[in-house]
Parts: sequence; C-alpha cells; structure tokens
Amino acid sequence: MKTLVLGASGQLGQCLKAVAAERNIDFLEFPDESEGNILDVAGLKELFAKVKPLYVINCAAYTAVDKAEDEVDICRAVNKTGALNIALLCKEFNAVLVHISTDFIFQGDIMELLKEDDLAEPISVYGLTKLEGEEDIIANLGEHYILRTSWLYSEFGNNFVKSMLKFGVERDVLNIIADQIGSPTYAVDLAGAILDIIESGKREFGVYHYSNEGAISWYDFAKAIFDISGTQVKVNPIPTSAYPTKATRPKFSVMDKSKIKGVFGMEVPYWRDSLVTCIEKLTI
Repeated sequence: MKTLVLGASGQLGQCLKAVAAERNIDFLEFPDESEGNILDVAGLKELFAKVKPLYVINCAAYTAVDKAEDEVDICRAVNKTGALNIALLCKEFNAVLVHISTDFIFQGDIMELLKEDDLAEPISVYGLTKLEGEEDIIANLGEHYILRTSWLYSEFGNNFVKSMLKFGVERDVLNIIADQIGSPTYAVDLAGAILDIIESGKREFGVYHYSNEGAISWYDFAKAIFDISGTQVKVNPIPTSAYPTKATRPKFSVMDKSKIKGVFGMEVPYWRDSLVTCIEKLTI
C-alpha cells in the first residue's frame, strides 16, 4: 500500500507522520517540498516513477484565505492546477488519490448541515480555487477520495489554537468573532481517518465530509481553549462586521458526516475532547 504524501511539511502532513509512527505504519513516503512540488510536473512524474504509489495523499494547498484575494494566480495554480497535475499522474500510474478540500466551497448562508451533494457556491478566491481543484479531479480521475474538512488545528504548524495560546499570554483582552459557526477539526483525527480509509481497502470513491463532531463559533472555540489551558484572559464576542477581512467567510459551515461514518464505520470524536488532547500535548 505504498502511499505518497504531498505537502508533507504542512500541518496535516506532519500529523500523518505522527499518526503513522504511532500506529507502526511504514508504507507512507514523505518527500520534501522540492521533490514533491505539485507545480513541477516533470519532477513529480519522476517521483511517481520512483515511489510507484498505490495511494497519493494531497495535503498541499494555498490556504492564506485573505492573501488569496490579492494573489489569485498563485492560489489558483496551487489549488486548481496542482490538483489537476496530481490527478493526471495518479491516472497514469494507477494510483488512488486522497485529496483534502474545505468547507469554504460553500456559501454558508443556510443554517443546515451541509451534505456532499449540496450546491457549492464559494464566496472567496480560496474557496473558488479549492472547488475548481475538486472539479478537475472528478473530471479526470475516477479513483479519488475528496475529503472536505474545516477549522484545522493541531500541535503542528500555525493554527487558531496555537495563536490563541500565544495571545492569551501576551494580552489581557481579546475580541473574537461570535457569528461564524463551524466545526473545529483536530488534524490528528483527520490524519487517522485518512489512514483508516486507505487501510479499509474499500473502493467507495467520491466526496466525503470530515470534521470533529459539534458546532461552535470562533468565540466559543477561544473560550474553550482558555478554559482547558487555564489561561486567564478576557474574551469579548464580536460580530463579523466589527472585524472586516479581505475574504468573506461562510457564516455557517457545519458539515454532515453521515456518509463517511456509514461507508467506513468511523467514530468521529467530539471537538472538545480532541481539543483537550491537543492542548495537553502543547502544554506538557
């Protein structure tokens, strides 16, 4: 089950490495950024020929949501063209692709759990380019799993949890948005889900939703981080209008996970339980 992990140095890539080590899994390959550059087709083809993967996990993405509004071309190159490059090579080398996408492909203006076949109407460049990447994969490669996730955090890389822990020490008061609702996702849980899919041997290809269970605001998330870590800081809830950003975010992007739980028999952890685990690792 030789598996190639692209974007291996990012947050999810590092989580995959950690979970693989914990489970004594030795079939994952983690090339460095220069060798696994998804925009270098010739170099990527060389890598595929060398590794001969049965599975490819694409964690590589342009995720600077606000910056993407100004850097449209580079965002599209990574999220659309890069995804297509990988899909075409997977087809050539008979590999199954596991591609990571996002809740940002949805407009998020309806307070209902989002299903895989709901209408995608992105409201940001980031969301649009991730959707374009999905569409190119679907059009060119039958053997794919597209996993949409949301609000990723972990003990690796830069993320909301680590930022809040840092700001909680540096500041006395924080203003956090309270009218955007979603599901935090511990990237270690997502990594485990990806490996479960590969190890299952099932070939139920298609689009799936995966995030931790539950629905909260960024304000609730911050409050929980400080409560669990014992950080003393005052947190004020504010509306999105009080904190304007270049990119528009979905107001409600809680995803229905019935499909992935049904097909793969997964138990999805509750967001707060996973947050406790992460903070314990960060504060040891």
